[in-house]
Amino acid sequence: MRDYQSEDIRNIALVGHGACGKTMICESMLACGKLTTRLGKVSNQNTMSDYHEEEHTRQISIYTSLFNFEWKSKKINLLDTPGYADFIGDALGAVNIVDMAAITIHAAQGIELGTEKISKYATSVGLPKIIILTGLDKENTSYEKSFGQIREYFGNKVFPMTLPLNVGPEFNKILDILQKKIIQYNNDETGSHETFELTDETKNKAEALYAELSESIAESDDILLEKFFEKGSLTETEMLKGMKTAIKNGSLIPLFCVSGETNVGVTSIMDFIAQYGIAPTDRENIKGKDDHDNDIDVKLNAQNPIAYIFKTVNEARAGDLSLFRVFSGSIKSGLSLYNGKRSSHERTGQIFTINGKNRTQVEKLNSGDIGAIAKLKDTHTNNTLTLQSSVVTLPPPNYPAPSITSAVKPKEKGDEEKMSLGLSATHEEDPTFVFKMDPELHQMLIAGQGELHLNVCVAKLKRRFNLEINMLQPKIPYRETIKMKSDSKYRHKKQSGGAGQFAEVWMRIEPKQHDAEVEFTQTLAGQNVDRVFVPSVEKGVKTASSSGALAGYKIVGVKVEFYDGKQHPVDSKDIAFQIAGKFAFRQAFMAAKPCLLEPILNVTVKIPDEFMGDVMSSISSRRGKILGMDSEGEFQLIKAQAPQAELYRYATTLQSITGGRGLHTEEFSHYEEMPRELEQKVVEASKKEKEEEK
Repeated sequence: MRDYQSEDIRNIALVGHGACGKTMICESMLACGKLTTRLGKVSNQNTMSDYHEEEHTRQISIYTSLFNFEWKSKKINLLDTPGYADFIGDALGAVNIVDMAAITIHAAQGIELGTEKISKYATSVGLPKIIILTGLDKENTSYEKSFGQIREYFGNKVFPMTLPLNVGPEFNKILDILQKKIIQYNNDETGSHETFELTDETKNKAEALYAELSESIAESDDILLEKFFEKGSLTETEMLKGMKTAIKNGSLIPLFCVSGETNVGVTSIMDFIAQYGIAPTDRENIKGKDDHDNDIDVKLNAQNPIAYIFKTVNEARAGDLSLFRVFSGSIKSGLSLYNGKRSSHERTGQIFTINGKNRTQVEKLNSGDIGAIAKLKDTHTNNTLTLQSSVVTLPPPNYPAPSITSAVKPKEKGDEEKMSLGLSATHEEDPTFVFKMDPELHQMLIAGQGELHLNVCVAKLKRRFNLEINMLQPKIPYRETIKMKSDSKYRHKKQSGGAGQFAEVWMRIEPKQHDAEVEFTQTLAGQNVDRVFVPSVEKGVKTASSSGALAGYKIVGVKVEFYDGKQHPVDSKDIAFQIAGKFAFRQAFMAAKPCLLEPILNVTVKIPDEFMGDVMSSISSRRGKILGMDSEGEFQLIKAQAPQAELYRYATTLQSITGGRGLHTEEFSHYEEMPRELEQKVVEASKKEKEEEK
């Protein structure tokens, strides 16, 4: 394989909402690049991009796939990313390391939430964009309507580089604005085509758009603008320079019209990427951190090797494969590198270029290129490898918070340690999958971007570690409190068998705010109780508070006053007053109208307008309260509050209601007294669980 230099490399990620046509555009590009001799179909489970078993079963992209091919003497590294929110981690990882994002929009669907989310992220990291409008071979699609929506969202910076001439099932002709030619594609799905001169009908349109494009490009550079006013046009060299500048600074977003399923218009995108696409050398320096956590600029043309691992792929037959981008220097086999985040050394083994599930061994990869290293021993997703003498850490993507949580336990007893190792390995590969042991509820919890995401991760545990786990509804961290004042007098006395124990505690309690911890005070007077036993009583109260009295949940919002008691000159001791304090508190608590508090979450739902009624009904059915509504572009925001207990798997419900076009976030708000009938169910369930444990 040719040794490509940085200026001859193009790194581009296909991004957009699920089912918008990214995989078929990728398939068409691969066919044009001669990586395949036939156009696969998602429905036939034979595309080069979706090659995993889970992707065949579900007929969606779950993982980012990497490809490379040569086009017009340029090496194009193409990343096909998943579009569904459950797998946004892979898409963000790809956007983090490429030099251009190809935002794919289906003409029949318009701009959807996944498109908006990934587009905003690309903008936030300063990534240049092009837009691919696909699906123009479908019935009842309108280019004018789609283009209007795109311009409304992205602004007038969007400019069509190709126009469709016969939208609909027969779509095979485009007007290429840069070439000022008509391109007609053959009906063999190979991307082969013929070029024709403009007709009288298209000539005026093409020349007007070209002039408008030239002026737009000139406006991105003061020198070009001066030349444009002098001559009224730009030379091809000036267009090339100006086009790159305009795309790089975001003042121009080129738009292309295609059909991925019939391979129409795709070669125009590839020609454009080769000629005008952003090369690694066109980007500004990348921001990173040195080994003292200071901000530094990573120069792409520096000599020291810097490789950033953006994805870890586990293959049962070959172990881990680390997909990386070279941000500086070159990477070759046998290098001794250092992982600053994990303080570990790595020696690079075989270096590969990747085409889906196929790999080709190469000697080295230069700055700006993308490839894979096999079997790194202690390096994972989002780690950076450098020389130990010049440690650099590159920033990971800004991942969204999890939207769904589940409790897990192994099916086989004794597999707890195996499960922990498996969960840790899964998180190292996929940072959007997180896990923790809840010390309060004594449950192992896993969290992710959706139910499908968790199911895929659990299936991976079974396949990779031969580990089967059950997913359970997480326990709710209820709280116990009181509604009125009460007091108690509790005597602890033990005189049989060994040393005696004696303590008597007199206690008053009263309610406080729900968000307050239990407050312990003492107002002892006289000599009935030695002050040395005050910490013992407080310890007993804290023990009772942490284990609960009504249903076994933490007690909050109570003020405790230890005001008197009795002691024995011989049998009174620390443990006796701990026990007396614990049971005096419980006794007073149960006499003070105890009740349960449930956690209330703030919920924000973002949906297309047509789902407003159904979503609001679903929130109300979960004891939710609608706090307000707002609009954000073409989407509606619903702000509400709902009990945590009612929001289990709400992400799945929302996906069902909106056909995968809704997103939501949850965050804790406050605790609130729960309805009496529901409280009783929780109390009875707690009693039953304790009996079963016995």
